[in-house]
Amino acid sequence: MTEVSSVSTGDRLFAALQYVLPKHLMSRVIYAITRSQSAFVKNTFLRIFLKLFDINMAEAAQSDPFAYRTFNDFFTRALKPGVRPIAIESEFIVSPVDGTVSQAGELLNESILQAKGQHYTLQELLAGDEESIATYRNGSFACIYLAPYNYHRIHMPYAGTALKNIYVPGDLFSVNASTARSVPRVFARNERLICEFTTPVGRVAVILVGALHVGSIETVHCGEVNPPPRSRKQPEIIASGVGRGFEKGEELGRFNMGSTVVLLFERGRIHWDAALRPNATVQLGRPIARTAQ
Repeated sequence: MTEVSSVSTGDRLFAALQYVLPKHLMSRVIYAITRSQSAFVKNTFLRIFLKLFDINMAEAAQSDPFAYRTFNDFFTRALKPGVRPIAIESEFIVSPVDGTVSQAGELLNESILQAKGQHYTLQELLAGDEESIATYRNGSFACIYLAPYNYHRIHMPYAGTALKNIYVPGDLFSVNASTARSVPRVFARNERLICEFTTPVGRVAVILVGALHVGSIETVHCGEVNPPPRSRKQPEIIASGVGRGFEKGEELGRFNMGSTVVLLFERGRIHWDAALRPNATVQLGRPIARTAQ
């Protein structure tokens, strides 16, 4: 599909700053602040955030932002029932999140498009898991970015059963469009949780990628998998939740601060919607692809 624009001077400067920032230390600080139950800390943080971003609180189950116990509770707020209807027809793959498409398309062997002139590989993204690499080679992928103003829970794009979970430690670069254009292999170098499922359309991977200020990644079946401090240096298989079934649209997890989801499908199993292009807005529950069956 269409590639995004080339790297600007601003992109390069933002990337250069991130290389020198103490990103993991910053994540630990943000983690503590966003979980503080101090009314002063929470409300101060909230007022700043609400001035910076236009948040539609009418969709939230609790519409008063100051009623939440912590800033993180507000950030990962639930939606009112029915505000994100799920396309239940079996031929539809639905968006697992509210967000913006970074890239979507087909893999060229193991190569995944990150941005114009930037690629990364299944080998890197899947931390060398040869069985999974073989599964998704020449398959389909989509990368969806969740901005700070988005709803931050992740849901299942299709009904399936948890097959394996691998936590991969790594860096914490931002994952916005500017960084994707300027930092090589950013989605494969950041820490992430790889969740794989067996589904009626074959194997599906839902990869939750951490980012700058992302204090942790949490799932329904694995719990909070990477709270700081992070002492783990090697990929870790997480047995918790394997075998658990999920319905299409069921909550899978949440980002405690914003980030990105990468979807992988086996070769020839789905056809992306023609509207699924870079910078397109997607919404939880709406179709983003059709099955090839």
